[in-house]
Amino acid sequence: METFTVHTRTHAELVEITHQIRERMVQSGIDTGVVHVFVPHTTAGITMNENADPSVVHDMLADLDRLVPPRQPYYQHLEGNSASHLKASLMGSSVRVLVDGGRLVLGTWQGIYLCEFDGPRTRKIHVQLVGGGNTE
Repeated sequence: METFTVHTRTHAELVEITHQIRERMVQSGIDTGVVHVFVPHTTAGITMNENADPSVVHDMLADLDRLVPPRQPYYQHLEGNSASHLKASLMGSSVRVLVDGGRLVLGTWQGIYLCEFDGPRTRKIHVQLVGGGNTE
């Protein structure tokens, strides 16, 4: 397993981490298999989505705020970040990506994102590579 950190800069943001995942995959020599990406935080998540148009990230964050408003009178969590926990649960804490021919199997416009909902913070990302080495 490999671990790296991401330093977020704002309260809520999506940080593309595809490049960091690719680096670890290439270093491992994996040719075919699966890459598991996991974030061990309750107010952050992981997702895959479009990485070509930054307005997609803007729209995702805006609609998450609409679906899960930051403050509600019925929230009881004493830290005041209930919305961050809810958003992280909606996004999920991990993704799996296939590896074939030494490359991540992603769509043309797909990227892997750390979803920050309670920043700025330093977040850990764990990457587990499962598969065979290069067969050439």
